Amino acid sequence: MLEGRVVLVTGASRGIGAATARLLAANGAAVAVNFRESEAAARGLVDAIRSAGGQAVAIRADVRDRAQVDALVAEASRRLGPIDTLVSNASIGFPMKPFTEYRWEEFAAKLDGELQAAFHCCQAVLPAMRERRRGCIVAISSTLSRRPGEGFAAHSCAKSGLDGLMKALALELGPLGIRVNVVAPGLTATDATAHLPAQAREWTARTTPLGRIARPEDVAGAVLMLVSDAAGFVTGTYLPANGGAYML
Repeated sequence: MLEGRVVLVTGASRGIGAATARLLAANGAAVAVNFRESEAAARGLVDAIRSAGGQAVAIRADVRDRAQVDALVAEASRRLGPIDTLVSNASIGFPMKPFTEYRWEEFAAKLDGELQAAFHCCQAVLPAMRERRRGCIVAISSTLSRRPGEGFAAHSCAKSGLDGLMKALALELGPLGIRVNVVAPGLTATDATAHLPAQAREWTARTTPLGRIARPEDVAGAVLMLVSDAAGFVTGTYLPANGGAYML
């Protein structure tokens, strides 16, 4: 499905990013696996992709830093070819607590970090996409951007900003042949959500029409749909991947 495509997945050493990199590689894409700290996990993922017959490289970069992003894109392009697809998945950590307990510095770090990561990566991959008049960007958001949860004020605001940026890019870049979409997972079973109480996961599963919380592979499947040529006329879309827990 993705033969000949070159994909950069940020924050790809684990969770949704790793599942996405694995699935896109299995469908023929050459994948740059970006990581910041989890080098062993990223290299293990690359080894697994290669063992399955795919093509992948692991590249360290903090995607909040423009110089590191430029170096990431340059190395990925040198080793795999020009990037035609970006999956902006890197998520910035935040304290989960009531709004009244936040300090502005904590709140701003989430907002700035989330938008810096998407901003820098999108700008860095656009020259090659514009030159070829073809490209695809998918940002991983959250249904909390539309339906907030207690303790998630910073996350909801940051992901809402990400959604707005992607809509603006869909409008501006459409005439250049570049599609931009958002996948918004609900509660997903990853390391990042392992700290949540079991009652919260059980309640979410009970109130989800499909009867469970998401697996990383569920979100990866939504990304695959949007980056494939079968979705070639789909841009500016916000796609929830949450088993029906939130419906548009």
